[in-house]
Amino acid sequence: MKNVKYGNNGIVRKKSKILATVCVVLAVVILVTLLVYVFVRAFSGTRRDIPTTNKLYSLWKEGDYQNVYDSSSLIIENNPLNITANVFKGYSSFFLALSQTDISISQTLLDETVNHLRISLYYADEDTLPQIYYMLGKAYFQKNTISSYHYYSDLAVKYLELAKQSGYVSSDIPEYLGLCYADLGLTEQSLSSFTEALLVRESDVLLLAIAQQYYKNLQYDIAKQYLFRVNYESEDDDLVLKSKLLLADIYFAENNYAEAKNEYESILLKDDSIADAYFGLGNVYEKLGDIAKARSEWRKTLKVQINHSGAISKLGL
Repeated sequence: MKNVKYGNNGIVRKKSKILATVCVVLAVVILVTLLVYVFVRAFSGTRRDIPTTNKLYSLWKEGDYQNVYDSSSLIIENNPLNITANVFKGYSSFFLALSQTDISISQTLLDETVNHLRISLYYADEDTLPQIYYMLGKAYFQKNTISSYHYYSDLAVKYLELAKQSGYVSSDIPEYLGLCYADLGLTEQSLSSFTEALLVRESDVLLLAIAQQYYKNLQYDIAKQYLFRVNYESEDDDLVLKSKLLLADIYFAENNYAEAKNEYESILLKDDSIADAYFGLGNVYEKLGDIAKARSEWRKTLKVQINHSGAISKLGL
C-alpha cells in the first residue's frame, strides 16, 4: 500500500508541473499577442497622423510657420531624408527665429535652419538649390547679427554669392552682402554691394552703412554727403544720432574742432546717455588745450559706460 501511495503522489506532482508549465506558456503567448496588437495599433495610428508634403505647401501659403515647423518635424521623424520636409523645416525655423524676443531661442532655431538646409543641399534639384543658397546666406547673416562673436559673415557671403551666381534674384541680396563685406573689413567689396543696393532700394540704414564704409576708407567728403542726407531726411531719431556721431568724428579727424564740438553737444542735448559723445567732446577739449574740461568729459564717459576703453586710457586708470 505504501508503494502505491507514493506512486500516486509522484503522478499528481508530475501532472501539476505539466499544468503549471502549460499555464506559463499560455500566459506568455497571450502577453506577446497583446503587445504585438498594441504595437501594431499604435504604429498604424502614427502612420495615419503623419502629414503629407501637400499639407506643408498648404500651410506655407497660409503663412502658418509654426504648423509648417511641427508638420515637417513629424515627416522627418519618419523619413529623415525627405527633402521637401527638410526644406520646409529650414525655412519655417528661419521665420520663427525672426519673430523671437529670446535670443537663445532664435539661435537654436537658426541652428535648425542651417542643419536642415545643408541636408537639403545634397539632394535638392537644380531648380530648388538657388533659393536654398539664398536662405542659408540669410540664416548665417542673422546668426552673425545676434551672436556675441561674429564668425558667420564669410559663410553668409559664400551662400549669397552662390545664390546670385545660380540666377536667384532678390532685392535684399546686395544690402546683405554689403553689410557682410563691411563686417569682414572688405571696404571696396562692401561699397560695391551697397552701390548696387541703392539702385534697387534706398533706405536710411543703407545710407548710414555706406557713410561708415567711406569713413573707414578715409573718404570723408563722400561720407559726409550720405550723412547729411540721413540727418535731414530720416525720421528715425536713433539713426540720426548715430549719423551725427559719425559726422562729429569726421569733423574731429579733419581737425575741424568747432564743428565737432557742436555736433557732440547737440547729440548730448538729445540723449545724455551716449558715452562716445562725451568721449569725443573730451578729445576736442584736449586738442583745444583745456585738459580740465577734457578730463571732466572723460569721467562723464565712464559714468555712462564704466568699461569704455578710450576714457580709461585717457584718464590713466
